Amino acid sequence: EVQLVESGGGLVQAGGSLKLSCAVSGFTFGHYVLGDYVIGWFRQAPGKEREGVSCLTASDNTFHANSVKGRFTISMDNTKNTVYLQMNSLKPEDTAVYSCAARTKVVGFGPEYYCSGYYEMHYWGKGTLVTVSS
Repeated sequence: EVQLVESGGGLVQAGGSLKLSCAVSGFTFGHYVLGDYVIGWFRQAPGKEREGVSCLTASDNTFHANSVKGRFTISMDNTKNTVYLQMNSLKPEDTAVYSCAARTKVVGFGPEYYCSGYYEMHYWGKGTLVTVSS
C-alpha cells in the first residue's frame, strides 16, 4: 500500500521560507519496473477549491502553478523516497493545508495534466498546515 506522510508545515511571516517534506512508502523511486510516476503538492485554503501547486514526474519534468512560479520548487531525493517543496517569499495568500499526492503516470502527458486535475491522483497524504502571517 502506498503511503504519503507530510511534514514541515507551520507558522511563518510573510517573506519567509518553509520546506515541506513528503515521505513516500509502498513503492520505490527509480524502480522503473513499477512504472513511471507523478508526485505532486496540492493545497486547499478555507473556503477555496483544491489547487495543484507543483508536480514532478520520474523523468524530472516539473510544473509549477503561476501563483507560485519563481517562489516554490519541487524536488525529489530518490535515496530517501522523499519529495520536497521549497517555498520562498511566502505570502499570506499561500496559507493553506498542503498535501502531497502520487499516481502512476499516463504515457504522453506531462506533470501539468496532474496538477490541473485532468488526471486524478490516486494516493494522498493527510496534509500539513502552512500559515503565513502578514
